[in-house]
Amino acid sequence: MKCLKRSYLARGLALAVMAVVLLGGLAVTPAAAANGMLKIGVLEEPKSLNLWLATDAWSNRVLSLIYEPLFIREPKTNKLVPWLAAGEPVYDAGKMTYTVKLRPAKWSDGSEFTAEDVVFTGNLIKKFRMPRHSSKWSFIEEVVAVDKHTVRFELKRPKAIFLTRTLVTPIVQKKQWEKIVASAKGAEKPLTVILRHKLENPIGTGPFTVSKWQKGVFVFMKANPYFFGKGQTISGHKLGPHIKGIIFKVYGTADAAILALRKGSIDFYWNSIQAGYLEQLKDDKDIKLFVNNKSGLYYLGFNLRKEPFDDVALRRAVATLVSKEFIIKRILQGYGEVLHSMIPPGNDFYYNPDVPKYGYGLSMDQRMKMAYDILRQAGYTWETPPVDANGKVVRGVGIRLPNGDPMKEFTILTPPADYDPHRAMSGQMIQEWLRAAGMPAVSRPMAFGALIQKVKGQHDFDAFILGYGKLSLDPGYLRAFFHSRFNKERGYNMSGYESAAFDALSTESNNAMDPNLRREMIFQMQVMLMNAVPYVPLYNPQVVEGVRSDRFTGWVPGLGGVGNIWSLCEIKAK
Repeated sequence: MKCLKRSYLARGLALAVMAVVLLGGLAVTPAAAANGMLKIGVLEEPKSLNLWLATDAWSNRVLSLIYEPLFIREPKTNKLVPWLAAGEPVYDAGKMTYTVKLRPAKWSDGSEFTAEDVVFTGNLIKKFRMPRHSSKWSFIEEVVAVDKHTVRFELKRPKAIFLTRTLVTPIVQKKQWEKIVASAKGAEKPLTVILRHKLENPIGTGPFTVSKWQKGVFVFMKANPYFFGKGQTISGHKLGPHIKGIIFKVYGTADAAILALRKGSIDFYWNSIQAGYLEQLKDDKDIKLFVNNKSGLYYLGFNLRKEPFDDVALRRAVATLVSKEFIIKRILQGYGEVLHSMIPPGNDFYYNPDVPKYGYGLSMDQRMKMAYDILRQAGYTWETPPVDANGKVVRGVGIRLPNGDPMKEFTILTPPADYDPHRAMSGQMIQEWLRAAGMPAVSRPMAFGALIQKVKGQHDFDAFILGYGKLSLDPGYLRAFFHSRFNKERGYNMSGYESAAFDALSTESNNAMDPNLRREMIFQMQVMLMNAVPYVPLYNPQVVEGVRSDRFTGWVPGLGGVGNIWSLCEIKAK
């Protein structure tokens, strides 16, 4: 037993020494940057390196550097450009097929990337209905390897998301994954077997590959010597990687990560920095802050299935009372943009700026008067109206519905402040604005999982504040969020919005192959939604990221920040 204990101790000591050498030694000297090792601070380690199971941001930050798609978004224009593909897809409208030529590339084990890998990935997704990917491949009849470097996609029907969603699916290596799939055959639940497969050494075509993962401490990725992009210029970007590797160091708290950035223990903190930390970082000459927009949507949602929010007049009045400008200025400390549509402005091709903008630019008194007019004309009454006979704004009391019944107390559910202070504080402010109009609103923070269960699972709520931090640039999500088909338990249509006209238009837009025609439909859908107001879009927070300016140069800003594959392929040590 003593020998066993000594063995454990020796092993633990060896790991500790290795961690110190790998992290500490590289962390404290500028020579580390010259040595070509980039140190990135993260809050959590990956949940999994199994691409099909990983849904969290921390896993995806690692996996996005390993698994690559055929097409990728260029950071300046947000347009899709060929990545593993050699050029634009060729469409045959008569046969309803797309043909894609592949770029010469290798996997990180040195074997050749071929059309068979793309066919295998597509069939894997279709056969096992891979979560998060299946809907992007379900309309494809067959994927055919025309030759070693050519793939043909045969569609069952036109589908707009083929170009924007299917072709950005990460491709996995057939040689590695067919063994895993074979092990799942015959199992009662083969999908579960695949998802639960513990993959420690994912083989990819990307710029980096996992070399070592010390659980709870760090993930070490080394540059993939077979990366197809090294030395090439793609869409004006001269790619490396020009660094030897990346160490993702796990900190657990923002306090610890920010301190590490200031001390120089890390070169980049891959997370948006909260406003409270910014003052101490702004004065640090060795730290550069990048502020970028993201594709996010944070919103106030209503339950349209019951009173009082089944009345569009009330929803419009609430939208008028909510001062998004105040939320941006006071709660987000200026690091965000006002949203008027369900599509954020950063998605410039599909964003429609000409939608109803409730109360935008008005003072609180002007908002109150406008909301009062909306409600009064819809038949609402008060014991004390929020606007008196002289036109002066006062505190409203005792609002009654158009049928004469008193409005019952209703609740605005929010995530708790320790999960998301912005949404929790926004709920408090909205509560106050609605109470000033005489509405018995109560803001109630709730554990995130319980909130989702009430809103999405049980539909047992009045109103809520939630958000999507990383929306796809393809607006197909509008259909998922508001088509009546998805107004069901666990469905994405959480507000219960139902409109036959919207259903028809959203379905037609999803099948439109002409991008400009689809854009017109998406524009109409945004107007329809902002007339009906199932959600009040609130804000899109900006991403504020910090890097050590004395270590590396060449960061590439884009929608969502500098934490992207372009940066990590282009940065160089100073």
